[in-house]
Amino acid sequence: MTMDSREDIRDRLLADLARRGMLAGEDGGLRAPLTRWGQPAWRDVPAAGDAGAPQSLMDATARQRRLVEVACAEPACGDNACAAWVEDAFDALGLGFVGGHATELYERYCSLTDLADLKVGMAVAVGEHPYSAAGRRFGHVGLYVGDGRLMDCVEGRVRRAPLDLWLSTYGVMSAPRWGWLGGIDLSLA
Repeated sequence: MTMDSREDIRDRLLADLARRGMLAGEDGGLRAPLTRWGQPAWRDVPAAGDAGAPQSLMDATARQRRLVEVACAEPACGDNACAAWVEDAFDALGLGFVGGHATELYERYCSLTDLADLKVGMAVAVGEHPYSAAGRRFGHVGLYVGDGRLMDCVEGRVRRAPLDLWLSTYGVMSAPRWGWLGGIDLSLA
């Protein structure tokens, strides 16, 4: 993704948040104003190879890459079933079933916030978001698939999204966090 297109995406998201009344007022020229919930309205993600960047797919272990393959083949689970989709991908890899809705996964397994600690195959979650009643109650979760991309299941379909856009879109009410589902570190060979 080019810098111009990232800037365009950021500008469109900020305009949409402003239109919905989700920004905390004028940004005073700041690059990333705050939301009315006190969260940054835009979360930059360093490019692969830059200091502080999340792990790239090329640097992932075979188990991490296999989870990405499984996630790409995992069918959608239906509306409000983001956690079920993530859990099904882990289960299909043979890691066992870890159950719970997105907020439970967020609270139990997602404690990291430094992007440099984000590894391929980690669950990325928010405890709540304002886009639906289910989002306010149960949050949202997806899988980091490397190279600044995340996969999730929304409205009955699986999608792949830029990590900065996902973190910024869903992180308006609570800080996004990440961690290994079930505490199973796939980065260990």
